[in-house]
Amino acid sequence: MNILIADDHELFLEGLKLVLKSHFEDAVITAVKNYPELFEALKNNHFDLIMTDLAMPGANSMDALSQMHTLLKDTPIIVVSAVFDKEIVQKTIEIGVAGYIPKSSSNDLMLSAIHLVMAGGIYIPKELLDEASISPEMLSEFQSLKEISTPQSSQDKGKKLTPRQIDVIRGIARGLPNKLIAYELGLTEGTVKVHITVILKTLGVSNRTAAVMEAVKKGYISKQEAGL
Repeated sequence: MNILIADDHELFLEGLKLVLKSHFEDAVITAVKNYPELFEALKNNHFDLIMTDLAMPGANSMDALSQMHTLLKDTPIIVVSAVFDKEIVQKTIEIGVAGYIPKSSSNDLMLSAIHLVMAGGIYIPKELLDEASISPEMLSEFQSLKEISTPQSSQDKGKKLTPRQIDVIRGIARGLPNKLIAYELGLTEGTVKVHITVILKTLGVSNRTAAVMEAVKKGYISKQEAGL
């Protein structure tokens, strides 16, 4: 697993590297301190995950995220930032970022968020979902995220997948990336990531393959649809 981490604060950068290395022992971690170094690293390497600060020298953060997402296509990008602003979070999700982790988060929470993102979902802390108003076009997506960020009740445990989430599962079963699932269903990529997050939570699984198997087991899709 190749991971690129970027932050202009060396102490945080080294700390993040230690946390990742302790959990992903075989990971090859590349650390950079600004946007020019980040884009230079992208020219010569393939990365499975990118974790980056927002406010770094060398570029406008939103422009840089947009460029990264365009270049990397299906590589998940996680923002790790001290900025705790809902409008900024919304902009990053609209661009295609797969996770937004506050720097104040615990190591365990950060690692859980990484696993969720690597499974195809999206992570935003509940604290950000409870703050200022958001635009109407993102309301349903953020509401879904808010629902799955709260502890499950007995009713939640019996919750079923919606028809749209079943459509997403069918796309996953066909091996389609999020971007193509979004295209086929007429959704944004951010919405597909939210649906995947809800699917994983509802089915009680931690990755896309397990989600497909559980969907077959529960009768949401057929074995034939799952390629079994």
